[in-house]
Amino acid sequence: MGDVGGCRIYKMTQKQSAKNILQQDMVANVEALHTQAYTLMAPCGIQPILQENEMLNETAVTEFLLTGFSDIRDLEILGFVIFLSIYSTAVTGNLLLVLTIIQNRHLHSPMYYFLGNLSVLDAFYISVTVPKLMAMSLTNNKLISFSGCVVQVFLVITFAGSELSFLTVMAYDRYVAICHPLQYMLVMKWNACFQMAASAWICSLIYAVVQTANTFKLHFCRSTIKQFFCDIPQLLIISCTDTTANLWLIVAVMISLGSFCFFFILVSYGFIFSTVFKMQSAQARYKAFSTCIPHLIVFCLFLSTGMFSYFRPKSMSSPSVDLLAAVLYVVLPPLMNPIIYSLRNKEIQEAMQKISKKVFGFQLVI
Repeated sequence: MGDVGGCRIYKMTQKQSAKNILQQDMVANVEALHTQAYTLMAPCGIQPILQENEMLNETAVTEFLLTGFSDIRDLEILGFVIFLSIYSTAVTGNLLLVLTIIQNRHLHSPMYYFLGNLSVLDAFYISVTVPKLMAMSLTNNKLISFSGCVVQVFLVITFAGSELSFLTVMAYDRYVAICHPLQYMLVMKWNACFQMAASAWICSLIYAVVQTANTFKLHFCRSTIKQFFCDIPQLLIISCTDTTANLWLIVAVMISLGSFCFFFILVSYGFIFSTVFKMQSAQARYKAFSTCIPHLIVFCLFLSTGMFSYFRPKSMSSPSVDLLAAVLYVVLPPLMNPIIYSLRNKEIQEAMQKISKKVFGFQLVI
């Protein structure tokens, strides 16, 4: 019996030793493959996507590091001052525009209702990214939690989609007002306006949910985002899983939605300008242009900056260009919209001057 028991122990020991040797060989093979990959790719300036610890034990990313604009402290303080000025101007201008529309009964029309919606979402749109950037510049803390990154991506997509939708709806409103003035109040009823606004918000929310969920189901091998906010293209770069489906979704939606909105607005303004040039009264032509030109400028600014950010050629892609492109489509439209709409619209100018004198105690010079 003793010999049988000893045999069993000896066989178990042999099996365990063989298992340990096999595991050691597997680890050695993985290390050799990793070393070989690094040796082959290093001369090309390419780092292996999967590191050794990621091959053996994948760790979930719990926070991201945003690079921002600079690591030099003096430049960070300068950036804080610049973006504080931009943010204050944008939020004040948009909220003042909303307050002006609410307080003046003669501005309670479909055109200004949509403009009020646009101003509200612009104030929120710039508030999603710039306050975080200012906090990063002031405190030098560039970390953002995983959940914070999810929320930021969701809100940026929601407000960007809503802005494009409202600009398209506003083009339709101008088309009906100028080309079919007698049918305007019949077509642009308040119920219809509410439905258009609700559709713009709801469609943007649905797309934001789909795109955000599609992005954050990926696994991330790195945590450094070379941007001042959580931007989807930068998140796809640091993913270690296949992003083909994500890229196709972005391209399909942006091309289809962007093309539809662009051609819809182009056709609308084709009819609008054709009608305006036939007007006999110079005053009527001026009033029509004063409401249409600002809207057309805002639309072209938003669409061109967005397309440049996502569809520029690879030769123009670099960290500095990526940062500039993000500023163009995230920061510039909310800043410029109230300025553009106020410059050529006398009704808005007069109403804003009255409101500023009533609220702030001084009259704005526009």
